Amino acid sequence: MKVLFVASECAPFAKTGGLGDVIGSLPAELAKLGADVRVMMPKYASIAHHFRERMELVSTCEARVGWRRQYCGLERLVHDGITYYFIDNEYYFKRPDLYGYYDEAERYAYFNHAALAALKLADFRADVLHGHDWQTGMIPLLLDAHWRHDPFYRDMRTVFTIHNLKYQGIFPRSILGDLLNLGDEYFHIDGVEYHGNVNFMKAALNYSDYLTTVSPTYAEEIQHPYYGEGMDGLLRKRRDRLRGILNGIDTARYNPADDPHLFVRYEGCDLERKRENKLGLQRMLGLPERGDVPLIGLVSRLVEQKGIDLIAHTIEDILRMDVQLVVVGTGEARYEDLFRNAAWRHPDKVSACITFDDGLARKVYAASDLYLMPSQFEPCGISQLLALRYGAAPIVRETGGLRDTVQPYNEYTGEGNGFSFFAYNAHDMLHTIGRAVHFYHDREHWRRICRNIEGSRYGWAESAGQYMEIYRLLSGGN
Repeated sequence: MKVLFVASECAPFAKTGGLGDVIGSLPAELAKLGADVRVMMPKYASIAHHFRERMELVSTCEARVGWRRQYCGLERLVHDGITYYFIDNEYYFKRPDLYGYYDEAERYAYFNHAALAALKLADFRADVLHGHDWQTGMIPLLLDAHWRHDPFYRDMRTVFTIHNLKYQGIFPRSILGDLLNLGDEYFHIDGVEYHGNVNFMKAALNYSDYLTTVSPTYAEEIQHPYYGEGMDGLLRKRRDRLRGILNGIDTARYNPADDPHLFVRYEGCDLERKRENKLGLQRMLGLPERGDVPLIGLVSRLVEQKGIDLIAHTIEDILRMDVQLVVVGTGEARYEDLFRNAAWRHPDKVSACITFDDGLARKVYAASDLYLMPSQFEPCGISQLLALRYGAAPIVRETGGLRDTVQPYNEYTGEGNGFSFFAYNAHDMLHTIGRAVHFYHDREHWRRICRNIEGSRYGWAESAGQYMEIYRLLSGGN
């Protein structure tokens, strides 16, 4: 089974969030099951020099972007046993950041064209092309429209994974011919048309052979208007070819037993060594060094999706409890200011680290007793899995992958690895935080919760098997 992942980011080369983590860890699990999985992504300027100097040029070609013919260099790097291909074009990708430019439509129209053109240079004929998020959404359509006549591409099948339906890649109608080399026969409700514009995500949803998303609950949610972002009708239409497969994490990369960033390394939910990590973090951040206080961690993009509004409405009530709150992340200015102001008013209770630092984030996971993640919606979520891996009990809203991975603690049966609430309501969240703090101080219940955390499953093995089922289905069982 030969599978090519095509994505706009991949750890450890370039990432902005969970997508990069998935592309950086899932191929290795699929390889364990016998698949030859390779990854193709842009060659961004931000990729570290020690990776760039190891890349070798495979070949060059041209990629058509409307009337333009653009240079395409294909470079290869084998890293940790996985082959990665990089699409080289400095005009589009030699920029400081991955995203956020005025010409995003052209950049990723180019990437979709170039990925298909360069594949023939790679000495790798994939059985399945597996695209991820809107930046690769046109590949299934372009494959059908421009490449099926070539025997090399004729039998390739396509899978597309929705990592976040909110971001769809919507651009003016003019790009259809000017950038995508497509005619008006594709500009209709069952094609790429969306309220008079061209929609990359919709192209993938209509033309891919199979669709997946990153948790079973999110697969159900997006078939309803509240979560469907205008695509719910189309997703209901394709429900027989839509499956929610839970994301995992790289348990070797995220392992408190050998993580060099921690103050003290430990295994499982070792309460004493977690306490030492908490004291070390408190010392580093200037908080009172108290092993008895429940430390609540929050490592997040500070944006509306992550439920920061709920915290804004109740932060004074939260801080009336005997807790400490450590925040790491960047985002909207109003939310950054919220936490800066809270830290200024409550320097003994709040540390606001308005930055993103992976080493600091790992220290927070290891030091936290509780981990707050009250998302408005969450396709899967990686942070709650990392919190569990480092022995912290998540406090989450029951949505998407949070519902699938965090089981609320039941004091009568002893089941549950965290705490949850259903309604998107600030006082429901506040009540749940209070409940978590109560059980933290009850040693018998807390030890039981910690044992349940140790038994949580957050690796890729089971999910990789489900992807393999889909690949075999599409390729006739090979």
